[in-house]
Amino acid sequence: MTYETLPSAGARDNLAALALALAQSHEVRDKVEECADDLALKNETVKQQIADGATTLPAHDSLNAGEAVEAKVQECADDLHQVTETLAHGVEELKKLESALAKSESSLLAAREGESRAKLRALHDAATGLPNRSLFDDRLNHAISLAERRHWTLAVMFLDLDRFKSINDKYGHAAGDVVLKTVAQRLTAHARDEDTVCRNGGDEFLYLLVNPQGAENVERIAKNILANMAAPIRIDALDLVVNPSIGIALFPEHATTGAGLVALADAAMYSAKRQMQGYAFSGSVQATDSAAATAVMSSTAVLSSQRAAVELRPLKAMAVRPKATTVETERLQPVVANGRC
Repeated sequence: MTYETLPSAGARDNLAALALALAQSHEVRDKVEECADDLALKNETVKQQIADGATTLPAHDSLNAGEAVEAKVQECADDLHQVTETLAHGVEELKKLESALAKSESSLLAAREGESRAKLRALHDAATGLPNRSLFDDRLNHAISLAERRHWTLAVMFLDLDRFKSINDKYGHAAGDVVLKTVAQRLTAHARDEDTVCRNGGDEFLYLLVNPQGAENVERIAKNILANMAAPIRIDALDLVVNPSIGIALFPEHATTGAGLVALADAAMYSAKRQMQGYAFSGSVQATDSAAATAVMSSTAVLSSQRAAVELRPLKAMAVRPKATTVETERLQPVVANGRC
């Protein structure tokens, strides 16, 4: 939106009046100078007459000359009075215009600030202040464009809080909001300026890592997230420990589009949740699901399938969640039954 301030008709009229007053002042100056010249001429004439030996001057001539000069001076005085009134009116109008402009600038500033706040609200989550999914998708697509040109890697993490619904049900939505805000703060505390943390909705978060320099660094960051989240969240006299399940997809290894990366990270998050492993890369989803599916087989078959799964996923080590060390800490462990928990 473009804001412009145009001069009003009153302002244009006021400027015309001031221009007229300026012209009148020049005319008055000319008349005053003419009166001064007339007086100087009369004085020179009188001086010459005295020098020629005149001892008296005709009274009639002196009276006429004085009256003529007086008339001109009075005319100048009248003109000056008119100019003064015009200028006084112009100054008053300028003060009003200045006040109106100040109010207009204030309104314009307020409108711009309101527009900025509206844009901010439209692109950020109200509860946590994090970018929303719309802003995240925009940054993800921009990052993919840069990564394609500069041969970068990208990582998308999909985080889901285990058993978050239990917090809302047991302690109320106010407690749930505190948990969400705390999770948001812990995620952004160690995020780089070029990365983006987003609330995807509910208890889901997305984390975009721009050029993380390899899967090993992404794995290290995932472990750090789990460690940071393990700290209890104090709500009044209650300590809650909420663990996330994290799915990870890499660009361009796993997908080359934003939607593809998010979908694969989401699927990997499901795998991490089912296996209670903290985090999982997209490439390890099939192997871990196969291992889980063969859990009912004989012990020999189970061991074989587990060895095969390990061989299929190098560099995909899964973090083990830390256990609570205090009696006061209530740990909410994930329980999965055909869907998110």
